[in-house]
Amino acid sequence: MEGIGTSPNGQSKAAKPRVCVGFRAGRLTVAAPTPQRKNGYIVWRCRCDCGGEILLDTRCLQRGTVCDCGCLTPVKPGQKNIAGQRFGKLTAIEPAGEVLHGSAVWRCRCDCGGEVLAPLHQLRAGYRKSCGCLSHPPQKDYIGKRFGRLTVTEYAGKQNGMHRWRCRCDCGGEAVVGQTLLQTGKTKSCGCLQSEIYKDNLKLVDGTSVTVLEAVKRRPLSDNTSGYTGVYWDGRRGKWLAQIGFKGKSYRLGAYPDKQEAVAARRRGEEMHDAFLEWYYAEHPGAAAGPK
Repeated sequence: MEGIGTSPNGQSKAAKPRVCVGFRAGRLTVAAPTPQRKNGYIVWRCRCDCGGEILLDTRCLQRGTVCDCGCLTPVKPGQKNIAGQRFGKLTAIEPAGEVLHGSAVWRCRCDCGGEVLAPLHQLRAGYRKSCGCLSHPPQKDYIGKRFGRLTVTEYAGKQNGMHRWRCRCDCGGEAVVGQTLLQTGKTKSCGCLQSEIYKDNLKLVDGTSVTVLEAVKRRPLSDNTSGYTGVYWDGRRGKWLAQIGFKGKSYRLGAYPDKQEAVAARRRGEEMHDAFLEWYYAEHPGAAAGPK
């Protein structure tokens, strides 16, 4: 009889329904085949009763695993529905509409009352079992507390085994800082404090570092193959180039066939550095008397 088959043990079994134009699966009606194939199965264009459309292969339609275009089912076609399932202290509520590393992200409610977003692969592998209340080290209650220039505003989740907190800095900036870094005092600002210390050490004036200029005067730097700061070989032009930086700008001092000519040009350019240092020491009597 048509539609009846025989299993290997001799028992009869119902044949899979034949999918064609007009075939119904829940709220879906097969409208037309497409040139696409999925694992050898025809991919069909299906129209939902709501007016939406979706592409599904023959096997999916025969099994009836997808019954609408997504208008009523929160879980997208091809995703595993884990709503209501428990993972440790977590109960899966609904998909969050995000994908992380190819895995759907679910909103889960913890037995302690908290909520957390967790990728499906972490839940199934047992990596996520709570909203953080079971984590080690324990999560502190830092909201509203101050650490240096930082005031904690909210919990920002756990990453690489460390609880992280969103903080507002006195300068107006924001930063997400690890709990351990706040506890130990290794992080006290959004980065502005370190920047201020750095600027103080460099003694920056109009984009020029007095500290660097003093160091160059004591011992000329040789940071390239020429052996002289600001002198470079231009292979395309076949010449030695001389340049110098001052007050945040770079100045070209010429191109020369002989390296020593380029070095001499660089040294002439350094006269502006000398004049700048003389002005700085005159304006800042408390500074060093000049390079030794």
